[in-house]
Amino acid sequence: MQDSRTNPETRLEKGHVHFVGAGPGDPELLTCKAVALLGRADVVLHDRLVPGAIVALARPGAEIVEVGKTAFGASWAQEDINALLVRYGRAATVVRLKSGDCGIFGRLDEEMDALDAAGIGFSIVPGITAAAAGAAAVGASLTKRGRNGALRILTGHDTNGFADHDWRALARPGAVAAIYMGKAAADYLRGRLLMHGADAETPVTIVEHASRPEQRVVAATLLSLRERLDGVSGPAVLLFGIAPRGALIEHMIQEAL
Repeated sequence: MQDSRTNPETRLEKGHVHFVGAGPGDPELLTCKAVALLGRADVVLHDRLVPGAIVALARPGAEIVEVGKTAFGASWAQEDINALLVRYGRAATVVRLKSGDCGIFGRLDEEMDALDAAGIGFSIVPGITAAAAGAAAVGASLTKRGRNGALRILTGHDTNGFADHDWRALARPGAVAAIYMGKAAADYLRGRLLMHGADAETPVTIVEHASRPEQRVVAATLLSLRERLDGVSGPAVLLFGIAPRGALIEHMIQEAL
């Protein structure tokens, strides 16, 4: 018997959930597969950060449900989202639309576990994550020969509060990390890194609303990070160890004058 999660011929049958990465926000950065599945879905359950222009690509008549989570604010409980996925997933073609890539800080495992327990098939469609979109916005690569042979993707906080990491490794010259959900943890991150020997002048580039019309790039250093985050109210990725390309820095200076 073939598994509906891996058999392409059964992926659009009723009673199936497609976890779809919506990318960083620009509808043109959606994959062709994501667009096709949105156009066939009976139900779309989407994160709060997925913009309306992407949700609008859903099939006319599809049921649309926002299952948003807000840091330190009113949010759907994960257990309720799981229950909704199971309820709809038993009989409908469901697109679970997640901002960025489904598997990067998207609580994908909890939702897959719930579907597994209910015997409901699913598939995963990857999307462009904020780190890649942020690096593109500043004209930089996330890996560079002679600079860094590794890239860390970190969260600023987890279920236990501010997240702990291998600070000594991060503090080494040339280390590069994309830090998600790092705004509230900026002081903590700065303190831990400086304590473990990081250079205070290590570049940290803040990319707010990566890829969207309201995108904003703020150049900072580890020492100035907290202050440079003032006024950054939207979702942002912190690119530790990466500075905007020279031409972009000049452009930002001219805009500030």
